[in-house]
Amino acid sequence: MTIRVQCEDFDVGAELEALTRGRTSIGGVTSFVGYVRDMAGGAPVSAMTLEHYPGMTERQLEAIAGEARRRWPLDAVLVIHRYGRLEPGDRIVLVATASAHREAAFESCHFLIDWLKTRAPFWKLEATPEGERWVEAKASDDAAAQRWRE
Repeated sequence: MTIRVQCEDFDVGAELEALTRGRTSIGGVTSFVGYVRDMAGGAPVSAMTLEHYPGMTERQLEAIAGEARRRWPLDAVLVIHRYGRLEPGDRIVLVATASAHREAAFESCHFLIDWLKTRAPFWKLEATPEGERWVEAKASDDAAAQRWRE
């Protein structure tokens, strides 16, 4: 299980190669890459600043990834989440899960993204022509995460 919270960008191909290198038990990898959009709530966005609590954030991401490993037979889990000022088109997050079977990889990756959106301690500040605004939690994200409750 690899969890990283960093300012620096990441190379998706290199990260997936490192995740699977030498692991012949892996039958499939599912990944999700999240990007900064140039529009949100109908308004243009010129930048997004992500803030977090160092230490607490990593522990929470590890707990979420641990829950995925408890629920599905995973060979590997990767979560990279960036913080700091990002511009439209920049990568924010990479989540990848690897398993002997595709269904476990697909479901666990979907689970991780849904839970990261609602349980990871990140705060997003968007820069718009009208000024800066904090991104509020969305009911749709809560509903998506709810389906994974046991």
